[in-house]
Amino acid sequence: MNMKERLLKALKGEEVDKVPVLSVTQTAIVELMDQTGAAWPEAHSDAQMMADLAVASYEVCGLEGVRAPYCLTVLAEAMGCTINMGTKNRQPSVTDHPYPKGVDDLKMPENLLATGRIPAVLEAMKIMREKVGDEVPIIAGMEGPVTLASDLASVKKFMKWSIKAPEDLNTILDFACDACIEYANALFDAGADVISVPDPVASPDLMAPDSFDKVLKPVLQKFADNVKGPMILHVCGDVTPILEMMADCHFVSISIEEKVKDLKGAKAKVAGKVTICGNVSSPFTLLAGDEAKVKADATRALEDGVDVLAPGCGIAPDTPVANLKALVQARDEYYA
Repeated sequence: MNMKERLLKALKGEEVDKVPVLSVTQTAIVELMDQTGAAWPEAHSDAQMMADLAVASYEVCGLEGVRAPYCLTVLAEAMGCTINMGTKNRQPSVTDHPYPKGVDDLKMPENLLATGRIPAVLEAMKIMREKVGDEVPIIAGMEGPVTLASDLASVKKFMKWSIKAPEDLNTILDFACDACIEYANALFDAGADVISVPDPVASPDLMAPDSFDKVLKPVLQKFADNVKGPMILHVCGDVTPILEMMADCHFVSISIEEKVKDLKGAKAKVAGKVTICGNVSSPFTLLAGDEAKVKADATRALEDGVDVLAPGCGIAPDTPVANLKALVQARDEYYA
């Protein structure tokens, strides 16, 4: 069973020879930037650098897949947001929003897929396929429709509309969802095998579980139903209160952080609906821990039945290569 077959089967809950080990969230680290010469912020915009950096996590660290891009601002930028491109160890962020005053003037870019950094990301998918062949999975990352909608309006306005203007909220969510569908299908056309969709603004830390159920879930379902390949939904924070709702969003798998303390219980809640990726702590284990802690936490996740062994959230750029290698070693030793 090659790496691509293993991941696709594991995501669907089918039998595999061993649990895949990779990151479905942010993968780039400074050590790999130094080794490849493909550093942020340039690697966010240059297709070759983006691909070189992604492939390094597979070739150097042993992660069983390649993933790009490295932020949640590509689609937001193409839709009119202003972006601070960050630094070598700080991701890009949205600094200004095109629709803070309302939804009356929403306008989709004439040629969305040719706008901003989208062409570079699509080209990087093709370069990665050429470099790793057909047996290594390519994971494309993109912001989800909830987060995109909040970027378009601003989180403050988005939260206000969720309470005082539900029609405006639904309008901007549908607008964002349409863009996400177009971009996601283009990523599959460019060679992605799986799309990872972090949607942090859908977190219970920001939106009440009842709002997730009644407002956000239908949008996520519409997104998943109109995309042509398998997708993973990642929501930050302790998503225990919305686990079953996430499982009903029509994604093939969900990605969870270590803040979900009971992985076994989470597995039981979503059994038969989705698989689970995670949930080795990115900040406390992979960044701040040593190799022994990485192995201990990874082994615990495997024992608790995780379907894809992965960081619980995006890998911090200052994470050491040795700790990512230890994540892979832990999986290998588990099956030895």
